Amino acid sequence: MSRRQIMPSSAPRRQRGLSLIGLLFWGGVIAVTAVVAMKIFPTVLEFYTIQRTVDRIAAANPPTVPAARADFDRATITEYSIQSIKSADLEISKDGSDKVVIEFAYDKEIDLFGPVYLLIKYRGRSK
Repeated sequence: MSRRQIMPSSAPRRQRGLSLIGLLFWGGVIAVTAVVAMKIFPTVLEFYTIQRTVDRIAAANPPTVPAARADFDRATITEYSIQSIKSADLEISKDGSDKVVIEFAYDKEIDLFGPVYLLIKYRGRSK
């Protein structure tokens, strides 16, 4: 073998990779995103629990508005995750085909850090 084949080329090669500053930056971005997601996730679960409960009550087609509110109150006793809305906040009506329609809307304020809050407006309607 000749000497040229053993020795690596003397031309500098461009290095690729992540610098320490880049690593710290992306680590911070990922950490902040994870904290915000962990604070939002329970509110999203609560919304879907309320939506399922409202769909179930509307499918049962209660005869009166107070009966629908009473069904929702009973559901909130067993579904401990429903904290943001009460039965008085439900808008209950009937559409043209005498099907019960239940609508709800509420705001959820999430404390992120210091004076920074995240406001999420949830709105739903029975199917």
